[in-house]
Amino acid sequence: MSATGSTLVTLRTRGKRVVRRVEDIVDLNYPGLVVATLFFALSVTPSLVPRDWLFQGLISGINAAIGYGLGCVLEWGLRRWVRPRIPLAGPPDRVRYGIKAVVLVVCSVVAAGMLVQSARWQREITSLMGMEGTTTPAYLRTGLLSVAVGVAVVAVYRTVRALILVLARQLNQWVRVPRELAPSAGALVLVVFAVTVFNGVASRAFFAVANSAFSVRNDRTTEYAVQPVAPEKSGSPASLVPWETLGFEGRWFVANGPDAADITAVTGRPAREPIRAYVGLESVRGEQTAAELAVAELERTKAFERAAMVVVTTTGTGWVNGMAAGSLEYLYGGDTSIVATQYSYLPSVLSFLSDREKAAAASRELFDAVYRRWSAQPEELRPKLFVYGESLGSQGSEEAFGGLADLREKVDGALWVGPPNSNRLWRQFVARRDPGSREVAPVYADGLVVRFADDATDFDSPEVWREPRIAYLQHPSDPIVWWSADLIFTRPDWLREPRGDDVSTQMRWAPFVTFWQVTADLTNAQGVSDGHGHRYGSLVLDGWLAVTGLSVSADVVEKARVAVESAEMFEREVK
Repeated sequence: MSATGSTLVTLRTRGKRVVRRVEDIVDLNYPGLVVATLFFALSVTPSLVPRDWLFQGLISGINAAIGYGLGCVLEWGLRRWVRPRIPLAGPPDRVRYGIKAVVLVVCSVVAAGMLVQSARWQREITSLMGMEGTTTPAYLRTGLLSVAVGVAVVAVYRTVRALILVLARQLNQWVRVPRELAPSAGALVLVVFAVTVFNGVASRAFFAVANSAFSVRNDRTTEYAVQPVAPEKSGSPASLVPWETLGFEGRWFVANGPDAADITAVTGRPAREPIRAYVGLESVRGEQTAAELAVAELERTKAFERAAMVVVTTTGTGWVNGMAAGSLEYLYGGDTSIVATQYSYLPSVLSFLSDREKAAAASRELFDAVYRRWSAQPEELRPKLFVYGESLGSQGSEEAFGGLADLREKVDGALWVGPPNSNRLWRQFVARRDPGSREVAPVYADGLVVRFADDATDFDSPEVWREPRIAYLQHPSDPIVWWSADLIFTRPDWLREPRGDDVSTQMRWAPFVTFWQVTADLTNAQGVSDGHGHRYGSLVLDGWLAVTGLSVSADVVEKARVAVESAEMFEREVK
């Protein structure tokens, strides 16, 4: 062989070694890469609310990692069970490397093309919601972030796999577990250990730290929440509940909202000072419960002599929707009392994970205490009794009642806003909706008692609506309403039926992918304009008007709407 030929052989051999070393370092599974690209492409299709590049990158990276794992499993199954039965010679190295190069190029082109199309879809969704859309160049950052997230998830998986193999070797040596069963036994040991730690030490430690962190915010007081002097408010000098114990949200609730003069300016008639009773987590002393203290506050303020009384179940941190409270106070000319208690320091998302039972228990305790005192009042002297809850608060509020019959027997009306998909009563009503009605706009028993609304016109039905009236406000694009673990494997009716007006017609269901998409939407549920997502705005005013059945002039209603919207805007700016 000539020197030139020998040199070529040497270079070729070295080139193959370099390629193999690169393959060993990258260790790509190409069937996995193909499925990962498919999952990535599906993940950038439209969802319920607009997503910026950051959120999209996170969710797409997780989806791509899931797809990569499934592709690896498929490739392993083919290699183990199919290929041994069909003995075929592998392709030459040149062909194999060429195929891999083509796969890489095609996957990259498909991913880039889907990102460009996704930017168009995002602009379509923002247009449906009256928002400003993204630009294509800005949205392309999604691809880079998705790669980083996907690599991180795969790295975590490989670390776990390495731990399993280490455990398998130890089990094989220590307890003589058969070699074939050792990996499975190692995986089982690791899973049991992880679940035990997560359900025990880790989860308790996490929520203890979170509770401590958010309790610091609970102690803060904004300069715009000043201690009230009116005796009708908790935290006032005449109150049984000290101002400093109300918590951040409680202090805001009792310090803000329309007073008698504000209501008179809107209605043109003399108004009463509205009663707002609130008990914070730190308000209770001795053996007295929060519910007992709340009822004592109602007694002190002569709340049972008012025209209407509302029992509110708060969201995690103790927040009460100021628009909902103010709307009712304007409609009733201030002749109202609103009572609420705080049951957690945590935001709703964390409360949903750790405090759902606490929310339900606090709601039942408060309502039962108020109901007992309300029932002792002569029937002709009782105020109208309503219940209200928003998001997690609606779930807790529902749990105060055994069912629809129990609810109708005890209250004069209920308004529940943005109910989570796991709400017990809501799920019953939606599952038993009248044939032909959509999940996003269900009709239950011809709307005789329970009604669902996306906007004010949904209450304009000429059909009879018997009292007591129960109303749910829900937007087709609200991920809090539609998120469910069932999305992993089951296409929901709201994606099988005609979509809501603010949901893209291009949104499609796919296993795993849609679940992660809607999960990501939860973080941006309120990052949209009013009337979409989890932003219900002054629709709560229309909800109260419909539930109470009050006859109020259109002029007063619109003035009240302007007033509560202005107060809401101020709250967002200063809190």
